[in-house]
Amino acid sequence: MTGSDTPSSFRLAYVPGVTPTKWVRVWHERLPGTPLELVQVSAAEAPRLLADGGAEAGLVRLPVDRDVLSAIPLYTETTVVVIPKDHAATAAEEVTLPDLADEIVLHPLDDLLDWEALPGRPAIERPATTADAIELVAAGVGVLLVPQSLARLHHRKDLTYRPVLEAPESRVALSWPQEEPTPDLVEEFIGIVRGRTVNSTRGRAATPPQPSAKEKAKAKRAGTAAGSGRKPAPGGKQTGTGRRAGAPKGGRAGQSGGKRGKPRGR
Repeated sequence: MTGSDTPSSFRLAYVPGVTPTKWVRVWHERLPGTPLELVQVSAAEAPRLLADGGAEAGLVRLPVDRDVLSAIPLYTETTVVVIPKDHAATAAEEVTLPDLADEIVLHPLDDLLDWEALPGRPAIERPATTADAIELVAAGVGVLLVPQSLARLHHRKDLTYRPVLEAPESRVALSWPQEEPTPDLVEEFIGIVRGRTVNSTRGRAATPPQPSAKEKAKAKRAGTAAGSGRKPAPGGKQTGTGRRAGAPKGGRAGQSGGKRGKPRGR
């Protein structure tokens, strides 16, 4: 994507619980002339938004259709159980699924965890959203299992959470529509997310590479040598300094490498 085909801005979709702040900051530092527009979208709607061109890339939850979207997994979230602060489970640092056997476990329609069998006892009705389920937990109706970032997103003073061992987990990925070749600005964002330096040879269409400090120092030394008219010694060794030729290694010039004899008596 070059010339007039390059978009004037870059649209990045992100789902609830994902915080793109650090990557957005690096984008603004490296590409100050290309605005980045954030598009918040639900986890269920994110793949369709990307496929329809509503954003150039997105921070989504897996799985996605790999026939339509490319994806780079970024991290896996811990699953936690959201409970009232006076719940008995707060006495433990971690909770197991059998610990929840007698609990009403809420299962919202927008649940992000791939359960083979939901633990605990089911509620009479499924809440429409995670936010609705949080309200029910606060009302003492049941407990809720979610990725940790969503527990933080829906934080309430009367609720807390604990990690749940051996529960399904949610994976977050950077995704974009499959195209050949990958658009330049998407490559730029891939490089930022993967931690590539500003001088990386990949995805640098928008910003020319800058010489490193080591390269600058090397160029400065070369310029100094050229200006003085002196050539460095063969093999890069300096002359005129150090020990005298013929002096033993590790000793001083003028001393023999052998043992010193006893002084002759007078």
